[in-house]
Amino acid sequence: LRGTPLARLTWAFGITASFMLVEAGVGWWSGSLALLADAGHMLADAAALLLAIFAQRIASQSRTRVQTYGYRRAEVLAAFANGIALALTAIWIFKEAAERWHAAPAIDARAMTATAVVGLLVNLGSAKMLAGGGHNANTRAALAHVLSDAVGSVGAIVAGAVILFTGWTRIDAAVSAVIGVLVLWGGWRLVRETSRVLMEGSPPSIDIPTVEATIRGVPGVLDMHDLHLWSISDGFDVLTVHVVVERGHHGIDVVSAVSRALADAHGLTHVTIQPESTPPGGELVGIGLRGPGTGRAEPPRDEPPPRSERSYGGGTPSASGA
Repeated sequence: LRGTPLARLTWAFGITASFMLVEAGVGWWSGSLALLADAGHMLADAAALLLAIFAQRIASQSRTRVQTYGYRRAEVLAAFANGIALALTAIWIFKEAAERWHAAPAIDARAMTATAVVGLLVNLGSAKMLAGGGHNANTRAALAHVLSDAVGSVGAIVAGAVILFTGWTRIDAAVSAVIGVLVLWGGWRLVRETSRVLMEGSPPSIDIPTVEATIRGVPGVLDMHDLHLWSISDGFDVLTVHVVVERGHHGIDVVSAVSRALADAHGLTHVTIQPESTPPGGELVGIGLRGPGTGRAEPPRDEPPPRSERSYGGGTPSASGA
């Protein structure tokens, strides 16, 4: 069980939370902002790891009639919250660094350097633990926290060495600002990646035009529309599409062929394909819907585009099984 994401997150949390208290105490006693910033970063790490553990437990629950996809997106929500926590930590570091630059306090460089060295070893140990085995949004978010904290420890070591040999205490504030930039960048990347999933954007690893070409290349597919592709969580990509079936082909056979093509070419196995027959005369037209209480048909909300056009969006996909 030690190799599972939950076990690795738990071990990393125990190590990080324990040393965070040590680093905060030494940072306060020595007067080093770099150590305090690193301890604050470790506090964000510990909170992020605890949130990741909680989300991992939720995500492992079975799906229900209310949550038909299960709770796997809890991992993405936790990673999104972790990214915001990193950004807030960076803002605190910038504020403290600006104040320390104008009024640099006395710093015990020996205690600062020694603690930073131990902190670096702790962070590297946690990172190695999190890097092993399988990954999801949670473990990647936690790993980003720990690695950025390791960079912070390196900065604190450099600042301690400079103060020890030159006595220039402003290096502590300067290094802290650099750490803040790295922390902010890590938070931005997490928010950007998880926002794509939460906004149901297409997975960056799958090229939409290539998927469309795969579908159009299946024998019996005359045309297609309402192609939608999104992710529920890491490794759980979903596709829905309407395909117009050529005359002389059976809809079920075409749907099965499209499903196999998507699985073979793109690894997409959770697909919903709606077959549609070719209207008399071969014209591809939308089907009108009756408006409530009007007794007449409304214009179609999502007409299939001409064959020469591509459509990646539109109305709500039909829930017809493949």
